[in-house]
Amino acid sequence: MQGVDHYENFPVASWLCPARLRPTVTALYHYARSADDIADEGDASPAQRLAELAAYRAELERALAGQPPADARWSGQFAALARAIAAHQLPAQPLHDLLDAFEQDVRYTAAGSRYADRTALLDYCSRSADPVGRLLLHLYGVHDAQSLRQSDAICSALQLINFWQDLGLDLQRGRHYLPLDRLARHGVDEAALLAPELDPQQDTAARALLAELTQQARTLMQDGAPLAIRLPGRLGWELRLVVQGGLLILDQIERLQHRTWRHRPKLGAADLPLLLWRALRMRA
Repeated sequence: MQGVDHYENFPVASWLCPARLRPTVTALYHYARSADDIADEGDASPAQRLAELAAYRAELERALAGQPPADARWSGQFAALARAIAAHQLPAQPLHDLLDAFEQDVRYTAAGSRYADRTALLDYCSRSADPVGRLLLHLYGVHDAQSLRQSDAICSALQLINFWQDLGLDLQRGRHYLPLDRLARHGVDEAALLAPELDPQQDTAARALLAELTQQARTLMQDGAPLAIRLPGRLGWELRLVVQGGLLILDQIERLQHRTWRHRPKLGAADLPLLLWRALRMRA
């Protein structure tokens, strides 16, 4: 779970991560990042991407079974993942769920598919983002239902924030995350968002749509935020920064009047003092 960039929802083994867990967190990150690259990078056809993801899943099965890698392309990372699985008894389902989400991205992009509503979009988030939080909680021995639910809320919120942050980029790449029912409710023509200029009526409608979607993401993040207060030690502080990073992106989207089809907000070094201050001030 993290704020932005390449594999958006994963905190790479930072200084807040205990040294004993850094190899495992790094192995999980590389597992997810490589699969994301297969689904998203380069000029391979959808059929080629799906075939590569199937081969990648076969390597996951070998790692889960304690078998050595068979495909030289990913031998190093799956050897590391196998060690992490053995050392921490990592659950198989979240690892498979991530691949399910990447495969769905390939299929949806190839077909130009849309998400009907928020429920369908959150179902995607439950496989594209929530498994990351569950894997991290597993490493810290946190398994209670309330913590898992709040972790899912944080991770899904981060995924949604990333969608609305990257709206212009995703539309250019043929990825469609704006729910159809919300587009219809606000009278927004999604294709028009790629035009050099929007007419005033469409601009107003699109800003209202993004305002609604970002507020939903903020509410979801706030629902999960108590987990960061409740968890002790480094994990709690890591989550505080994650939560506040997501909320800061939402603040930036508001300052852009929600026109993220034109401009992509992002955090920089200048935001660090405010991020730390907000993390320190979090209360139950």
